[in-house]
Amino acid sequence: MANQKAKMILEKDFKVSEIDNRIYGSFIEHLGRAVYGGIYEPGHSQADENGFRQDVIEMVKELQVPLVRYPGGNFVSGYNWEDGVGPVESRPRRLELAWRTTETNEMGTNEFMKWAQLVNADVNMAVNLGTRGIDAARNLVEYCNHPGGSYYSDLRISHGVKDPYNIKTWCLGNEMDGPWQIGHKTAAEYGRLAQEAAKVMKWVDPSIELVACGSSNRNMPTFADWEATVLDHTYDHVEFISLHQYYGNRDNEISNYLALSLEMDDFIKSVISIADYIKAKKRGKKNINLSFDEWNVWYHSNEQDKRIEPWSIAPPQLEDIYNFEDALLVGCMLITLLKHADRVKIACLAQLVNVIAPIMTEDNGPAWKQTIFYPYMHTSVFGRGISLNPIISSPKYDSKDFTDVPYLESTAVYNEEEETLTIFAVNRHLQEGLDLEVDIRNFEGYKVVEHIVLENDDIKQTNSAKGTPVAPHSNGNAKTENGGVTAVLPKLSWNVIRLEKRK
Repeated sequence: MANQKAKMILEKDFKVSEIDNRIYGSFIEHLGRAVYGGIYEPGHSQADENGFRQDVIEMVKELQVPLVRYPGGNFVSGYNWEDGVGPVESRPRRLELAWRTTETNEMGTNEFMKWAQLVNADVNMAVNLGTRGIDAARNLVEYCNHPGGSYYSDLRISHGVKDPYNIKTWCLGNEMDGPWQIGHKTAAEYGRLAQEAAKVMKWVDPSIELVACGSSNRNMPTFADWEATVLDHTYDHVEFISLHQYYGNRDNEISNYLALSLEMDDFIKSVISIADYIKAKKRGKKNINLSFDEWNVWYHSNEQDKRIEPWSIAPPQLEDIYNFEDALLVGCMLITLLKHADRVKIACLAQLVNVIAPIMTEDNGPAWKQTIFYPYMHTSVFGRGISLNPIISSPKYDSKDFTDVPYLESTAVYNEEEETLTIFAVNRHLQEGLDLEVDIRNFEGYKVVEHIVLENDDIKQTNSAKGTPVAPHSNGNAKTENGGVTAVLPKLSWNVIRLEKRK
């Protein structure tokens, strides 16, 4: 039986936007083994003089993560940042109420900033607007960003950090719409607090950018009203509104599962609409952009997480082991983010190590790459430049919750400076390859240099410390001919077709 056919037209002038590299950000929370046993394990054979696992550092560098959100997440809404600075031996142990564990505070602001520098990442710092508020927020900005000559900047200097960190991006709390959140607030309560915190944080450092909390997910009963109310209060003081969304294949129906990125697309469009409504209402000049600062697949570990012993230190929590189909959906979600690069300027795959993560470690053992590592790495490494707006025609299918789902989920990134063009594509078809034709007449002299494919006959195949059977190969058959590219995208596959201009 012949494969189905899909077509794409790429033009240099059909642009979405220059991509903000922060769209490839990630997230480390004081949760489970993300910090302790993840990035930090002093007794490990791979630990450096700071206690940081060098095997993990190397994998994070491979991903080229530009931005890491820290220290939470739900954790931040009960966190006193002062507990994590100064001499480690005098730091308090705290009952961590968000995840019902004990926080030792061995890792804090300065240790994390040192780690972020080692992996070449900026930090997206979150302030506690749950149990704390305006005062703690302004003090943390002063501690991190003020050069010296004030109480908190001099305190940082006394802790051995002479130069300010100049952290650019800050989150005004976390998921404050959620009843599970420590210090949960109504939209009006949170909007007022966020507005006043934002004001004083920018009085300390006018150069920072701020992210107001949007809804914890699209299905929250207060969604849309929450965004509108919060932005009504904060419009003049913030640059971003946040989005959070996790997906899972609970009914074990892959054609519906792989269509969930269409829901993500709709979620993004909805939040853009709300932000633009507030801009119009305020007669504003600036767009509020989007920070999709928590997104991923999360469902595999839900049952085992119910069995955690309360008040233990760094127990395994949220340790989803991802399979091949999860990697395909993550690829679709990354493509969706790139399609909205004009308004989604920050995104954080949640999280980075051990906790719903592309990188896993064993205590005193090896680190390894989960299936979702690869699409994340490919887009981060090859997806820098201009997000193009391709014209795509693809056969479609219907699933339980979606109609007209294209078998081809795809986009392209053009890097003018490096003269590269990269096509990212998922074939959602369960049984058949997809014959792809791409018109690149506008890209004269560009030739295919590599066609990376991630495929596997077993959609439930996982990776482990013993081996990574789900890994990409470069044996795809994409080629350049007659002003175009032709390729067969194997059934259920993630594809990266890389072109360069030949001199």
